[in-house]
Amino acid sequence: MENNPHDKSCMASTVTLAVRNKEENDYNPFEHRNVAHPTSTIGSFFHLLKSSLGSGLLAMPAAFKHTGLIPGCIGTVLVAIIATHCVHILVKTSRDICQECRTASLSYTDTCSRVFEYGPRKLRAYSEIVRHFADYAMAGVCLGGTSVYVIFIASSLKDIFDHLTNVEYSVEVYCGMLLLPLILITQVRYLKFLVPFSFIANVCLMITFAITCYYTFEELPDVSNAKLANSIEGWPLFISTAIFAMEGINVVMPVENEMTKPQDFLGCPGVLNITMVLVAILYGTVGIFGYLKYGDEVLGSITLNLPQDEILALSAKVLVAIAVFFTYCLQMYAPMDILWSRISSRSATEYHNLGQIALRTISVALTVILAIAVPDLELLIGLVGAIFFSTLGLLIPAVIQTVHKWDRDLGKFNYILWKNLILLMFYLIVLISGCYSALSQIIAKYG
Repeated sequence: MENNPHDKSCMASTVTLAVRNKEENDYNPFEHRNVAHPTSTIGSFFHLLKSSLGSGLLAMPAAFKHTGLIPGCIGTVLVAIIATHCVHILVKTSRDICQECRTASLSYTDTCSRVFEYGPRKLRAYSEIVRHFADYAMAGVCLGGTSVYVIFIASSLKDIFDHLTNVEYSVEVYCGMLLLPLILITQVRYLKFLVPFSFIANVCLMITFAITCYYTFEELPDVSNAKLANSIEGWPLFISTAIFAMEGINVVMPVENEMTKPQDFLGCPGVLNITMVLVAILYGTVGIFGYLKYGDEVLGSITLNLPQDEILALSAKVLVAIAVFFTYCLQMYAPMDILWSRISSRSATEYHNLGQIALRTISVALTVILAIAVPDLELLIGLVGAIFFSTLGLLIPAVIQTVHKWDRDLGKFNYILWKNLILLMFYLIVLISGCYSALSQIIAKYG
């Protein structure tokens, strides 16, 4: 019988694919990671917890003000589940593509680029465009998110010094005063050396949380006066605030890549799941009882509602300012690392140290300028959450998982595709409605 050349070609392709799959399965990225300063599992837990427990925790009562109790509780759980899932699919996709291209680890933007590079043929030409888009999204999160931290610290300092001194400065002046200290702390370049700062920040935040609970539960008003549900017009600001608060996805890949035991990051229980369960509980508790206590008078951070003339309340404001100050340098780590990797090759080695200092100084200056331009904590949180955190935390993970699985396995009945389409619809709702709500209020207030 005559052999069919087409059959031989198909058999050869099948054998080649089988050999390639075997080689990929034999490659374990974890065994090839050579991290100069690896972080322990506990240290990674503190980093991830700190990235999600920043100023957003104390902004949750203001978020509940926009929805009422019932939609706020449901929304908190929903956002926590979605945020956790998006982090999970990002890390899992990054590990899979590391195995395919036989690379020890990939950053957030490198993962996006490699997924398109190894994805469907028609999309491979867009790998560099996707890389640039992810870089810009990361830079936006860095600029917008840390600008919120600047306002948060400045507002706390204003409350403290307004009480202790007879001179009252505006929030914008305190933002300017923070420029030099923030430039100095941002010069720390290794994640391992940020562990003590992360630990101190967590301790300060927990003490602040305890003091805030003390004032919140003291003479709690009649709960029958609380609104169970508010007008749907305020819901977009709640969702964008909650996404801003819980999304620490810009820190995820650096934390996972520098773990001593990265296999402890995912799974059950795993660093990710433990962190997000704790985050959801804390956010829900602070949101519910903070709103019950102060109602529609609650400010962008509940600490700003604490008494001005009591030492305990002032100490809480000092501690939360310290906590957010240390969180600032952690949130700046990932974007600075990515941006420097893009521009370092354009300068001589002897100028690299000076280049790093200049990059970090300019980045900090931009965050302070934005904070001075829009010194309203609540509205800036909503705007940044709607645009940048939702893009980095919802849009990009859903897209890269879909592209990665397109020619491989989209699951039974293509459930991965349908699930990610729902995520994309949720992203568009958050983006459009959140931006409209925040911008309309900013224009009304400062126009």
